[in-house]
Amino acid sequence: MFDEEEAPKPKGIVPQDLDVMSVEALNDYIAELESEIARVREKIEAKQGARSAAETFFKS
Repeated sequence: MFDEEEAPKPKGIVPQDLDVMSVEALNDYIAELESEIARVREKIEAKQGARSAAETFFKS
């Protein structure tokens, strides 16, 4: 299993051609990106919480 430092980095989101998208499609795209950002932030918080709990446990 990989440590967080050793884990392969994701390639990231593929940029879309915004010039061909309608205003409605652009708003939908923003909503999708914001949803993904929220999901990533939740995962970060969960990992930080788990790490903090582990550090507290091993300091005892």
